[in-house]
Amino acid sequence: MTFSIDTLDHLVLNVADVEVSAAWYARMLGMRRAEFESRTGTRVAMFYGNQKINLRPVTADTVAWFTGREPVPGSADLCFVTTTSPAEVKAHWLAQGVEIEAGPVERDGARGKMTSVYCRDPDGNLIEVATYPQV
Repeated sequence: MTFSIDTLDHLVLNVADVEVSAAWYARMLGMRRAEFESRTGTRVAMFYGNQKINLRPVTADTVAWFTGREPVPGSADLCFVTTTSPAEVKAHWLAQGVEIEAGPVERDGARGKMTSVYCRDPDGNLIEVATYPQV
């Protein structure tokens, strides 16, 4: 191999409704919404830490947007890391009327054992929020 990957810069989620998804990610995960201009017009991204998720309307032209061949909302499985306790994550989601899929449960993450809580976003994507033990 002649190169290696350092980090993930961004990912793109195909969504049925950009506004609904943007509001959900801001309210449920504390992400910051931003709009930016691209060759395809105004786009919406959700920022967290030093990374972002671009929200792509599923109706967008797949060639102009350089996206997957068969974009469908609800096919992603995303894991985010927080320092907030799993109990607090679950309590926040329940207070917002979000159904908990599972958790808190122990899982194996990229950095070792973690505790996760799961829900689904408005498109049905599986959202995992994980907490690593404090060292």
